[in-house]
Amino acid sequence: MKIKTHEDIEATIDQVFEALTDFESFELAALRRGAEVHRTDTLPQPAKGMGWQAKFIHRNRERMADIIVEDFDRPNHLRVWSKVSGLNVELDAELLPLSRNRTRMTMIVDMRPKTIPARLLIQSLKLARGTMLRRFRKRIAEFAATIESRYRT
Repeated sequence: MKIKTHEDIEATIDQVFEALTDFESFELAALRRGAEVHRTDTLPQPAKGMGWQAKFIHRNRERMADIIVEDFDRPNHLRVWSKVSGLNVELDAELLPLSRNRTRMTMIVDMRPKTIPARLLIQSLKLARGTMLRRFRKRIAEFAATIESRYRT
Protein backbone atom coordinates (compact mmCIF):
# COMPACT_ATOMS: atom_id res chain seq x y z
CA MET A 1 0.00 0.00 0.00
CA LYS A 2 1.44 3.31 -1.08
CA ILE A 3 0.47 6.79 0.11
CA LYS A 4 1.87 10.06 -1.18
CA THR A 5 1.62 13.77 -0.48
CA HIS A 6 3.61 16.93 -1.10
CA GLU A 7 4.05 20.30 0.58
CA ASP A 8 5.59 23.54 -0.64
CA ILE A 9 7.85 24.96 2.07
CA GLU A 10 9.15 28.54 2.41
CA ALA A 11 12.78 27.51 3.00
CA THR A 12 15.80 26.62 0.90
CA ILE A 13 16.31 23.03 -0.21
CA ASP A 14 19.36 22.74 2.07
CA GLN A 15 17.35 23.91 5.08
CA VAL A 16 14.55 21.43 4.37
CA PHE A 17 17.04 18.57 3.93
CA GLU A 18 18.76 19.57 7.17
CA ALA A 19 15.42 19.38 8.99
CA LEU A 20 14.63 16.00 7.39
CA THR A 21 17.97 14.60 8.53
CA ASP A 22 17.82 15.97 12.08
CA PHE A 23 17.65 12.40 13.36
CA GLU A 24 18.53 13.42 16.92
CA SER A 25 15.30 15.38 17.24
CA PHE A 26 13.32 12.40 15.89
CA GLU A 27 15.05 10.15 18.45
CA LEU A 28 14.17 12.56 21.27
CA ALA A 29 10.55 12.75 20.11
CA ALA A 30 10.32 8.94 20.18
CA LEU A 31 11.89 8.83 23.64
CA ARG A 32 9.38 11.42 24.91
CA ARG A 33 6.57 9.15 23.68
CA GLY A 34 7.95 6.22 25.68
CA ALA A 35 9.93 4.34 23.03
CA GLU A 36 13.39 2.90 23.60
CA VAL A 37 15.71 3.89 20.75
CA HIS A 38 19.28 2.67 20.17
CA ARG A 39 21.66 3.55 17.35
CA THR A 40 23.09 0.55 15.51
CA ASP A 41 25.85 2.42 13.67
CA THR A 42 28.81 4.61 14.58
CA LEU A 43 28.57 7.25 11.86
CA PRO A 44 29.45 10.73 13.17
CA GLN A 45 26.99 12.58 10.92
CA PRO A 46 23.84 11.75 8.93
CA ALA A 47 24.69 9.44 6.01
CA LYS A 48 23.66 6.28 4.20
CA GLY A 49 23.88 3.28 6.49
CA MET A 50 22.65 4.95 9.68
CA GLY A 51 20.45 2.64 11.68
CA TRP A 52 18.34 2.33 14.80
CA GLN A 53 16.49 -0.28 16.77
CA ALA A 54 13.37 0.88 18.56
CA LYS A 55 11.09 -0.81 21.05
CA PHE A 56 7.66 0.68 21.73
CA ILE A 57 4.14 -0.19 22.86
CA HIS A 58 1.38 -0.01 20.22
CA ARG A 59 -2.13 -1.32 20.83
CA ASN A 60 -1.05 -2.90 24.13
CA ARG A 61 1.71 -4.95 22.49
CA GLU A 62 5.43 -4.44 22.51
CA ARG A 63 6.77 -3.86 18.99
CA MET A 64 10.32 -3.88 17.64
CA ALA A 65 11.43 -1.75 14.71
CA ASP A 66 14.64 -1.91 12.69
CA ILE A 67 15.29 1.33 10.81
CA ILE A 68 18.02 1.96 8.21
CA VAL A 69 18.86 4.95 6.00
CA GLU A 70 19.04 3.33 2.55
CA ASP A 71 19.66 6.34 0.33
CA PHE A 72 21.14 9.69 1.24
CA ASP A 73 21.48 12.04 -1.74
CA ARG A 74 22.03 15.50 -0.23
CA PRO A 75 19.93 17.66 -0.75
CA ASN A 76 17.54 15.91 -3.15
CA HIS A 77 16.48 12.54 -1.78
CA LEU A 78 16.29 10.51 1.42
CA ARG A 79 15.05 6.92 1.71
CA VAL A 80 14.51 5.22 5.05
CA TRP A 81 13.63 1.53 5.29
CA SER A 82 11.98 0.02 8.33
CA LYS A 83 10.70 -3.36 9.43
CA VAL A 84 8.05 -3.42 12.15
CA SER A 85 6.23 -6.62 13.14
CA GLY A 86 6.19 -8.24 9.70
CA LEU A 87 5.60 -4.98 7.85
CA ASN A 88 8.30 -3.51 5.61
CA VAL A 89 7.97 0.26 5.25
CA GLU A 90 9.89 2.53 2.87
CA LEU A 91 9.75 6.28 3.37
CA ASP A 92 10.93 8.35 0.41
CA ALA A 93 11.42 12.08 0.82
CA GLU A 94 12.11 13.90 -2.44
CA LEU A 95 13.00 17.59 -2.50
CA LEU A 96 12.69 19.89 -5.48
CA PRO A 97 13.72 23.56 -5.40
CA LEU A 98 10.89 25.72 -6.77
CA SER A 99 12.80 28.97 -6.25
CA ARG A 100 15.67 30.21 -4.13
CA ASN A 101 13.61 30.15 -0.91
CA ARG A 102 10.86 27.68 -1.76
CA THR A 103 11.08 23.88 -1.84
CA ARG A 104 8.59 21.16 -2.70
CA MET A 105 8.83 18.17 -0.39
CA THR A 106 7.20 14.96 -1.65
CA MET A 107 6.72 12.19 0.90
CA ILE A 108 5.92 8.66 -0.24
CA VAL A 109 5.28 5.81 2.19
CA ASP A 110 5.16 2.27 0.81
CA MET A 111 4.01 -0.44 3.24
CA ARG A 112 4.39 -4.11 2.31
CA PRO A 113 3.15 -6.88 4.58
CA LYS A 114 5.31 -9.97 5.09
CA THR A 115 3.08 -11.85 7.55
CA ILE A 116 -0.62 -12.63 7.81
CA PRO A 117 -1.22 -10.24 10.74
CA ALA A 118 0.53 -7.51 8.75
CA ARG A 119 -1.71 -8.29 5.76
CA LEU A 120 -4.76 -7.87 8.00
CA LEU A 121 -3.40 -4.54 9.21
CA ILE A 122 -2.87 -3.31 5.64
CA GLN A 123 -6.37 -4.47 4.71
CA SER A 124 -7.89 -2.48 7.58
CA LEU A 125 -5.80 0.55 6.56
CA LYS A 126 -7.13 0.23 3.00
CA LEU A 127 -10.68 0.30 4.34
CA ALA A 128 -9.90 3.50 6.25
CA ARG A 129 -7.71 4.93 3.49
CA GLY A 130 -9.46 8.31 3.36
CA THR A 131 -9.09 8.94 7.08
CA MET A 132 -5.51 7.68 7.12
CA LEU A 133 -4.55 9.79 4.11
CA ARG A 134 -6.09 12.88 5.72
CA ARG A 135 -4.09 12.28 8.94
CA PHE A 136 -0.90 11.65 6.95
CA ARG A 137 -1.32 14.86 4.97
CA LYS A 138 -2.06 16.82 8.15
CA ARG A 139 1.10 15.50 9.86
CA ILE A 140 3.26 16.33 6.84
CA ALA A 141 1.72 19.83 6.65
CA GLU A 142 2.49 20.34 10.37
CA PHE A 143 6.07 19.18 9.80
CA ALA A 144 6.39 21.61 6.87
CA ALA A 145 5.04 24.45 9.03
CA THR A 146 7.60 23.58 11.72
CA ILE A 147 10.40 23.75 9.13
CA GLU A 148 9.12 27.12 7.87
CA SER A 149 8.97 28.57 11.38
CA ARG A 150 12.46 27.26 12.18
CA TYR A 151 14.04 29.00 9.18
CA ARG A 152 11.81 32.10 8.87
CA THR A 153 14.00 35.17 8.41
